[in-house]
Amino acid sequence: MQKSQGNKVWFITGAARGIGLSLARQLLARGDKVAATSRTLASLHKALGSDNANLLALEVDLVSEASVQAAIEKTIAAFGRIDVIVNNAGYGQQGAVEALTDDEVRRNFEVNVFAPLHVLRHALPHLRQQRSGHIFNVASIAGFMGGYAGWGSYVATKFALAGLTETLAAEGAELGIKATVVYPGPVRTEFLTNNSLVIAKRSIADYTAAQASLDLHQGLDGKQDGDPDKLALMIQQAAAVAEPPVHLFAGKIANGFADEKLAAARRDIDAWRGASEATDFAD
Repeated sequence: MQKSQGNKVWFITGAARGIGLSLARQLLARGDKVAATSRTLASLHKALGSDNANLLALEVDLVSEASVQAAIEKTIAAFGRIDVIVNNAGYGQQGAVEALTDDEVRRNFEVNVFAPLHVLRHALPHLRQQRSGHIFNVASIAGFMGGYAGWGSYVATKFALAGLTETLAAEGAELGIKATVVYPGPVRTEFLTNNSLVIAKRSIADYTAAQASLDLHQGLDGKQDGDPDKLALMIQQAAAVAEPPVHLFAGKIANGFADEKLAAARRDIDAWRGASEATDFAD
């Protein structure tokens, strides 16, 4: 594994807790520069300390493009460049698809998809000018294997983020810009608490699998297998290699579910290959 070069400038959303906080702490400890965003400055200063030569704490409303643009501009003014972007902020929306309101789904997409797009829209011109940079979009294993009853909105946002990352990797290749989607399994953060999980206002009793899934996940709070500090270290490792992965799975559970998804897709392809190929025009 290639060693990190250090002295990079990182822009991290959702840096006051969870994976973002673990990453920011490790980067500052090794001497990198970090522009850290959260909804409040107080939460950042409590978690990371006061601003200094290497830390720029930014209070940002990620669903406001103007707020995001100002944060990117402040980062460039303070540090002169951005080397690595980590779109980490997001939250879980639970609820059966039929039960979810339009507002609940739209808000979930605003934070989990459109907010990262705000960051990219205003950071990419700088990366393009530099002819370098690395974008990490933190999705979830639910963004690769979507069969989670009761999590349709969240799953959809993470699939969107994964697809967006694949396109970024294709578009950025000629410009020296790399892109990686991170698929963590269950990580021991605050994701399953009220800070990061929203439960649909409406429930429908017939969807028993959705309720069972919610109960199962809430029972995992504080017991998740994933270590946020080790995941933060793996992101740094991926940022340091010459040819980083586009798809970065984190944890045994994530790897296992990814293997299951690939095997299931292969079974469907093989079972329907004849019917599928018959839909083409005849030669």
